[in-house]
Amino acid sequence: MYMEKSKEFKILGWIIVIFLFAFFLPIESERFNTAIYASLDLVKWYAREHVILCLLPAFFIAGVISVFISQAAVIKYFGANAKKWVSYTVAAVSGTILAVCSCTILPLFSSIHKRGAGLGPAIAFLYSGPAINILAIILTARILGFEMGIARVFGAVFFSIIIGVIMSLIYRKEESQKKEEQMNIVAPREKDHYGKQLFIFSH
Repeated sequence: MYMEKSKEFKILGWIIVIFLFAFFLPIESERFNTAIYASLDLVKWYAREHVILCLLPAFFIAGVISVFISQAAVIKYFGANAKKWVSYTVAAVSGTILAVCSCTILPLFSSIHKRGAGLGPAIAFLYSGPAINILAIILTARILGFEMGIARVFGAVFFSIIIGVIMSLIYRKEESQKKEEQMNIVAPREKDHYGKQLFIFSH
């Protein structure tokens, strides 16, 4: 009985809040209308330019990674059993060839992580990718100077490795479990892997 009354009072409270919000809505205020218009204009811009030109290509690239890059290759270079200096170095500099932002890097990060990459290298790739892509480097060097462009590259790579190591230490239990699982994975021969792909595409 008490629970039912409490639920009813909660519903009544929400009704009152919504009513007061609608009653005192300052639609006559020019500042309010300008803010609403600017918000909707930003949503329109995001849908037209950011989603279509950035997010969709990022999901496409993530799909390409899942199809054409074998899990064995990901585990070899980014897996929990890979050499740390190799995995972190490759992950930290891989974003150079990708013109991606902090949003579009997420599907790529998710793709390599699900394919078996360790959390540390994946986080290093996630952090450094948007910072060291070739367009960002050129723009930084052009506007702020060549020294700042070089500093951006080295700073992004260095801190991405530091952050990746910290994250792997925080989640070391999960990483140790992944390491044990990957020790039992028998990597297929590259010839067999590509032969299988050719068979699938030919049929």
